[in-house]
Amino acid sequence: MRHVLILGGTTEGRTLAAELAPTALAPTALRVTSSLAGRVARPRLPAGEVRIGGFGGPEGLADWLRAERVDAVVDATHPFAAGISRNAALAAAATGVPLLVLRRPGFTRVDGDRWLPAPSLAAAAELLPRRGERVFLTIGRQGVAAFAHLDGVHFLARSVDPPEPPLPPSCEVLLDRGPFTIEGEEALLRGRGIDVLVTKDSGGAATAPKLTAARGLGLPVIIVERPPVPDGVPVTPDVPGALRWLEQLR
Repeated sequence: MRHVLILGGTTEGRTLAAELAPTALAPTALRVTSSLAGRVARPRLPAGEVRIGGFGGPEGLADWLRAERVDAVVDATHPFAAGISRNAALAAAATGVPLLVLRRPGFTRVDGDRWLPAPSLAAAAELLPRRGERVFLTIGRQGVAAFAHLDGVHFLARSVDPPEPPLPPSCEVLLDRGPFTIEGEEALLRGRGIDVLVTKDSGGAATAPKLTAARGLGLPVIIVERPPVPDGVPVTPDVPGALRWLEQLR
């Protein structure tokens, strides 16, 4: 194996790249390219080669895999990046390049949680008028528009970069990046008078404190469920699993 493509700038993707990229002690390691979507203005760049931007759909990705002689692809994108995952599965099938999905586990529900599952952002918006009037949105900058039609509800929308319009009539934007702490999240929820949290089941320790804080305050949480992984693609929950999979391909 000569060339591994890692899709996504997640924590897991960066960790995998660091494990595989050439170093001064191992200069003949694999060629590792990480591809970032370019949706974050100042992304945390992984080790190794980095490309930013789309490929032009599954056909463009397939062409890139052939041109760059990629031997394996690890889809380490965000659990809600369904379009990228779908394109990767189609491109891998077209080229015969092995594909693995590296997907961290979702959040774990525990006693005291008041979770309200929603299959989509639109469904989450439908639940809101009956659940609260001061809403903490932690769904990323691209999802806020799903709530733009709601009047009589005040939103506090947190994201790394400014959310894409349209925004709800009453909406305050908070630009911040995790990891967050339980104490900090509790202070934020109390200080802003939040009575309901809306989030995605993205998983990960960096953003889990908001769920612990909501539990401690007895707040309901509308949690948007993950899209499924493409059929027939193997999945691992962690970086060691991805390393074992790559080792088996050698």
